[in-house]
Amino acid sequence: MRRCRARAVALALVALGLCAGSAGAEQIPLPKISFGLETAGSRNDVAVSLQILFILTILSLAPALIMMLTSFARIVIVLSFTRHALGTQQIPPNSTLIGLALFLTFFTMAPVWQNVNANALQPYMNNQISYKAAMERAAVPVREFMLRQANEQDLGLFVSMAKMPRPAGPQDIPTYVLVPAFIISELKTGFVMGFIIFVPFLIIDMVVSVTLMSMGMMMLPPIMISLPFKVLLFVMVNGWHLVAKALITSFH
Repeated sequence: MRRCRARAVALALVALGLCAGSAGAEQIPLPKISFGLETAGSRNDVAVSLQILFILTILSLAPALIMMLTSFARIVIVLSFTRHALGTQQIPPNSTLIGLALFLTFFTMAPVWQNVNANALQPYMNNQISYKAAMERAAVPVREFMLRQANEQDLGLFVSMAKMPRPAGPQDIPTYVLVPAFIISELKTGFVMGFIIFVPFLIIDMVVSVTLMSMGMMMLPPIMISLPFKVLLFVMVNGWHLVAKALITSFH
């Protein structure tokens, strides 16, 4: 044991000596990172600092924005319902479902993001519009997407709870009212689609359970017999293809 420790110490000393020798022979430049606070020389410096702080805040909230302001919530709910309907426990795993939900979200939201890039981001990067105008332009396609998917009943609920006058049109609905209405609508739509997917697999479970009871095999868990039939049915009808198609077409 002592010999092993001695050898390890010797190897470490040799490695340090080689590093020191190579550093002395040729100096390797290392980056230096520093943060500091300085006195603002003008109002523009303060405005730029606030903009940077706002951008950092938006980036920290980016995962929540992707989950709540896009099609991600509906997609991940339907995929989770599909897995539970099959009864395969952790197959496919959560990482696979979330990855699939993210890429389906990118696919369904691509027209919205292309609109934001063309009308807001690129003009702002080319110094054609101000930061405020870019934010206003970027919010337009996102609001249009949420308005198409939001239920009128949910919109009416949050409009009444906000104690605001009845809006004359969609453009009069504030964003803080539109966002929760959109989220509630997405949850409802996801649960409805999940229930529809659940029904055929529930029928298979019931048929297998009744068959086992009629045969007197009450001690045999029905899930052990119904699981292969559900997986076989799902594979034969190309289930993932149908689920992805239903999810994508539900946003158009």
